[in-house]
Amino acid sequence: MKLSHEISAIITGGASGLGEGTARLLAAKGVKVGIFDMDSERGEQVAADIGGVFATVDVSDETSVDAGFAVLRAANGQERVMVNCAGIAGGMKTASRDRKSGEIRAHDAGFFSKIIAVNLIGTFMCTAKSAAGMMALQPTEPDGERGVIINTSSVAAQDGQIGQLAYAASKGGILSMALPVARDLAREGIRCNTILPGFFETPIYEQMKPEVKEALRAYLQFPARFGTTQEYAQLVTMLCEQVYINGEFIRADAGARMPPR
Repeated sequence: MKLSHEISAIITGGASGLGEGTARLLAAKGVKVGIFDMDSERGEQVAADIGGVFATVDVSDETSVDAGFAVLRAANGQERVMVNCAGIAGGMKTASRDRKSGEIRAHDAGFFSKIIAVNLIGTFMCTAKSAAGMMALQPTEPDGERGVIINTSSVAAQDGQIGQLAYAASKGGILSMALPVARDLAREGIRCNTILPGFFETPIYEQMKPEVKEALRAYLQFPARFGTTQEYAQLVTMLCEQVYINGEFIRADAGARMPPR
């Protein structure tokens, strides 16, 4: 798909981190960009910076998602590019023992459900609703392509660490969606691919203590640094433009494989 001013895109989680980097690069290429995020103040600022449109959306709530699509489509038209970056993290073991009291506790079901709702169900809803909208479009490419969906999983989907049960499960679900979504939508000319980021310079990692970040660098091969949001965004644009890549996942992790902890 040739990225241009004729193309509309929606990025979930576009107010910060990987989503913001993607929104800024797509806008720089002339794409009409719409952003979903819960951070209204920051989302409005990013949208103003890039000449885009913002909607406050909780991706785990279907009513909120539907309203967000309505706002962005009214402003920019039906999107041909959907990039799902919205997500939350958090750690808790399957079962744990308190070191002082000896109390044994099972993983909290509510915490697990929240991670799944935002990361996995949110990605699913935005994927399905965007695909339905794309199906009504006329193809723009010689191969009959109507649109492309790019989802954000994580290396935790394959290298889940201690305490990452809920997060790894949510990201593993996103990883598993790529091929069936691509197969479901093949006749409609809509592609689906997934990116598995490793360590990137996003708000989550910026809050880490320097010694923690330095320890994490030991697992990176080359380059021995955290990725940038610009590099993630460049991968998104490549997946938009390379029509022959479909139903795939790509690890963006500098060759790292994560240890148990």
